[in-house]
Order: sequence, then C-alpha cells, then structure tokens
Amino acid sequence: MKTIFVVDDNTVNLVAADEVLSNSYNVFTLASASTMFDLLDNIMPDLILLDIMMPGIDGFEALKMLKTDNRYSQIPVVFLTSKTDAATKTLGKEMGIKDFISKPFSDTDLHNCIRTHLLA
Repeated sequence: MKTIFVVDDNTVNLVAADEVLSNSYNVFTLASASTMFDLLDNIMPDLILLDIMMPGIDGFEALKMLKTDNRYSQIPVVFLTSKTDAATKTLGKEMGIKDFISKPFSDTDLHNCIRTHLLA
C-alpha cells in the first residue's frame, strides 16, 4: 500500500483527507512541516500533500527543503491549498510542485490527482 503524508495545520482538512484516503493508502496526517521532517527520518512517503499557509515552516519553505535534499527530492509533492492564484501556481511549478488541489477539495479530485502522480 502506498504511503501519503498530508501536511496541514488545519485539523478539519487533516481529518477530511484521512477519511477520503485511508481505505486506499497508508495515510499520515501531520499538523506541521517540522513534524513531517521528523517523520521523514523513519518513513519515506510515495507522495506528499502539502499546505502552503502554515505557521513556522510554510509550504514553500518545506518544498525548498525537500527539493534540495537528495534523500527527498524525488518525492512528488502536491500543494493542497486555498492559495491558487497565478503567481502562487507559477512559483510552485518553478520550485517542483507536481500539481495543485484547491481547498475545499472533493473526494474525486483528491483521488484523481493522487492516482495521476503515483502512476507517473
């Protein structure tokens, strides 16, 4: 079973993503990027769903840290965010984001996006 990290500081989003994905994937819901990096020492996910606007390490900083570390640079990262303006999307793509899922997300959009990037 593939492993997915869902990183978001909003508990409602974490619970919703877990409910949608836990029957198909091994899901870890993480309330911060620092918690994600702690867990990466022990578990390598197949995909990371990452919120942009979080306290402490935000999504862009976390993405930069992931992409500049050879241990994690090949993990596909999808922004799961309400911040979907053109400038944000452009910057995300330049930094190596695979895709964006807008919040609030639908079950279908979430599953389709994940399937696309886990098969790529």
